[in-house]
Amino acid sequence: MLSRRVFSLSLCSLALVSVFGLGVGAGCSKKSDEIPVGAYLSLSGADSTFGTDTREGIELALDERNAAGGIRGKKIRVIYEDDKSTTQEASQKVRQLIDRDKVVAVLGEVASSRSLAGGLVANNAHIPLITPSSTAVEVTQGRDWVFRVCFTDEQQGKVAARFVKNELKKNKVGIFYAAQDTYSSGLAKSFREEFTKLGGTIVVDKGYQKGETNFTTYLNELKAANPEVIFVPNYYNEMVQVARQAKQVGIPGSSFVGGDGWDSANLLEGAGAELEGAYFTNHYAPDVPWPNSKKFLAAFEEKYKHDPSSLSAQGYDAASLLFDAMGRAPDTSPEALRKAIADTKDFQGATGTLSIDKDRNANKPIVVVQIKDKKFRFATQVLAE
Repeated sequence: MLSRRVFSLSLCSLALVSVFGLGVGAGCSKKSDEIPVGAYLSLSGADSTFGTDTREGIELALDERNAAGGIRGKKIRVIYEDDKSTTQEASQKVRQLIDRDKVVAVLGEVASSRSLAGGLVANNAHIPLITPSSTAVEVTQGRDWVFRVCFTDEQQGKVAARFVKNELKKNKVGIFYAAQDTYSSGLAKSFREEFTKLGGTIVVDKGYQKGETNFTTYLNELKAANPEVIFVPNYYNEMVQVARQAKQVGIPGSSFVGGDGWDSANLLEGAGAELEGAYFTNHYAPDVPWPNSKKFLAAFEEKYKHDPSSLSAQGYDAASLLFDAMGRAPDTSPEALRKAIADTKDFQGATGTLSIDKDRNANKPIVVVQIKDKKFRFATQVLAE
């Protein structure tokens, strides 16, 4: 039989393996000289690329802050939870981080549906939560404890519409979106309203079932309407199939404009050639000209030996902004942290200079990216109105 001391050490060893291997925290590994922060991400499941990219950015920010002394002499420890790309798991993981691990704040999620689920738990518990990348307007609405470092779908949709109408000089547009998806339908709505307001014409407007894999019938309908541009605000995994099938029916990749859900190396690997010349709105591109972005890029490439995605950059910004707020707050109580986050102005992030507005959203520039030679290239930036 194991002695009580050996048994306790074994449990803590298992907890540490869980923390650093699977990302699950445990009470016995918590140290009084560390400040626990939670992060719930899609580290497995359909959107795992989003989660793993975001974690890389968080880890870089964590390394930098702890190397600089942490917060008033205490190191920060980030406890990761995998929500498996589901909303049910998202709620459960945030509750575990708060109730079991006693985190002072939470980072996550990427998908708006999971930020809505986890954000509700954090808001009810009065624990500040910062989402790196969830753009649905509803994520922060009526939730005083939920913040974001990204723009909203409403802002992004309007910018995409202005870019198509004013920069590309296109007047006839088709819209193709996932009807049951909060992100996709919200972005389509914002684009539709702004483009029409600007005097443009929506010649075809098609919603498809989330999870659809055969888009040929829809694409033939889109082609028949003869739009100059097709706005497709979906996620990268679906866009790969859309782009491949669009080529088969004779729709060139340069016809497409999308949103930040396209941002994944998997899109370039799966349909980079088919989407040559396409544009999408985003938070970041590796070749953006801003000084802080260049500094982030150099540090990221040194650590990971590859270019960051916008998800990595936003994960970095969410964590860095939280750590900055922790340093400015008089203590690490939830209320003090909430106020410090809300007071953030002119924060120099990897994705641009941002300020947190009265609705707990980020006021920042929106990047337009073009796909060239199977790479994401900075095209221009447009300020949200």
